[in-house]
Amino acid sequence: MDKTIRKVSDPRQQRAETYRYWHGLSVGERLSAVWQASVDAYAFKGVRMDDEQRSERTLTRVQRTRG
Repeated sequence: MDKTIRKVSDPRQQRAETYRYWHGLSVGERLSAVWQASVDAYAFKGVRMDDEQRSERTLTRVQRTRG
């Protein structure tokens, strides 16, 4: 994989460069990158994705009235 380092000082230019990078990847490459980021994030918490134990999650739904 070719890697190019660019120095960017303007935040808008940096954001545009990031979007160009991600849009340049195929859908499969993007999904693989997201999966790897998820695995790495769980590793920080000490959870391995292949563990039989699953982390329990609490779901909360807040419904607001429109107005």
